[in-house]
Amino acid sequence: MPKNNGFTLLELMVTLALLALLSTLAAPSFIDQRRSSELTSVANEFIASIYAVRSEAMKRNMNGLLMPKNQDNNWNSGWIAFVDVDSSATYNSGDILIMESEAVSSNIAIDSTGTAKDNPAYLFYNGSGFIKDKNGASAQTTIQMQRKDSATTRNTRRIIIAKTGRVRICTPMHLTTDTDCSKSDTE
Repeated sequence: MPKNNGFTLLELMVTLALLALLSTLAAPSFIDQRRSSELTSVANEFIASIYAVRSEAMKRNMNGLLMPKNQDNNWNSGWIAFVDVDSSATYNSGDILIMESEAVSSNIAIDSTGTAKDNPAYLFYNGSGFIKDKNGASAQTTIQMQRKDSATTRNTRRIIIAKTGRVRICTPMHLTTDTDCSKSDTE
């Protein structure tokens, strides 16, 4: 009897069929993971900008601002963080640029409350690291980032900034009733 050194056509076809079946089961999970990862990346970049502007404002004992790149209320266009040297509450040539972000994916929607929703939108830190409005009053704000191509709460991030300037991020358990993420387990 001759020695068999390979696979039969039937064995190869069964193996390929099983591989195709397993890959179709894994693909949706991979897509959801990629979407979640992209959203988390944008949220982390935004938080890094908040920390940078707050830190620089405190280090220099000056006002620091984070605002949309076009100085409007569209955070999706990207954002700039700067020390407001001339106290104009807008970015100009005399100010110190801390960091600048590119526009986010068109699949991500950014919505906000408080001063982050004004036109122009802004986050204003004084030299003590407290978040304020342009008149010096304490401010609190929430920025929500959500995937447009997925309505699940898993693809939503909320960045909540307290009046003290403290930043936290969460994934809400429910989009409409869990507004402060108090029911969230990922705070």
